[in-house]
Amino acid sequence: MEIHEGAAVASDSVLDFSRLSLTTFNLNSVSDERKRDTKQLYLNYNRLGSLPSSVSLFCNLEFLDISNNGLSAICEGITRLTRLKTLIAKNNRLDEFSLPKEFGSLQLEVLNFSGNRFEEIPLQCMKLLRLQSLSFGGNRLKSIPDEIENLTSLELLYLGGNLITAIPPEVANLPYLSYLVLCDNRIQSVPPQLTRLHSLRSLSLHNNLLTYLPREILCLVHLQELSLRGNPLVVRFVKEMTYDPPSLLELAGRTVKSRNIPYYPYDLPSNLMRYLDLASKCPNPKCAGVYFDSCVRQIKFVDFCGKYRLPLMHYLCSPECTSPCSSNPQSDAESEEESSVPAYRLQRVLLG
Repeated sequence: MEIHEGAAVASDSVLDFSRLSLTTFNLNSVSDERKRDTKQLYLNYNRLGSLPSSVSLFCNLEFLDISNNGLSAICEGITRLTRLKTLIAKNNRLDEFSLPKEFGSLQLEVLNFSGNRFEEIPLQCMKLLRLQSLSFGGNRLKSIPDEIENLTSLELLYLGGNLITAIPPEVANLPYLSYLVLCDNRIQSVPPQLTRLHSLRSLSLHNNLLTYLPREILCLVHLQELSLRGNPLVVRFVKEMTYDPPSLLELAGRTVKSRNIPYYPYDLPSNLMRYLDLASKCPNPKCAGVYFDSCVRQIKFVDFCGKYRLPLMHYLCSPECTSPCSSNPQSDAESEEESSVPAYRLQRVLLG
């Protein structure tokens, strides 16, 4: 489904006050009948410092554009616009303290707060359960609230151009999400839970700090667009990778599990019983080993949908648990920076 923010058209239901250098919004010239009939109101490209409470007089308003003003606050009166479906408030001076307390009571389907001064997404926005499109691009966001999972009707989430460092797993609980834009942030990893986004068609992750992708991303069978340019991807990971040897506790646990040594609740303390239950099987089909806390992170290049050659993360039980690397020359897809990494280091992390 394509979501449009609308455009002004000549109609009795449209009232256009855009580009008039307005500093106040005077309704003396607007009849009561016209206020009732107006469904789209354009106040963009003016000099309004705040949204006047008189906007609530447009009782049947469905679309409101207040972009490109000097707005630092949105009045309480907007919450009386019970039919409002689209609010465009781009390029203002709004922050997380600018919204009325009951803003979450609106029946919005499209909300655009891009180009403002938000450092966090207001929790009022997490109550807009009918939202299909949410845009907070070009702000100062440092995180995505866990409550994002409440917006189960969301189809487009645009958070590009912020300071976000992590993607919460709760994003994966948005069943209709088709477009996820997280470009131009500071994201270092992608949670494997995102593979539950079965409707996802476009994923924009360019210009972040990604060094790898989870192998589970191959499960996104409907993904048509994937943007990864401007990420360090493999190179930094290869150069900085270290392996912490397992503790004596882990070595003992591995021995018990891999050799199938029987044990019973009356043999061991409860904390050790719980620890042994946390064993993860090594995914290498040629290995019967397990691991607990200590594992080797490895990268494998995988051709994805015939379009991409992605570095995907794998976890193995030890440095010795590897498959022989291909002897073929490096792919053209590898950059000069990648080829500058010593071959013996690449063999530790590239499995294909």
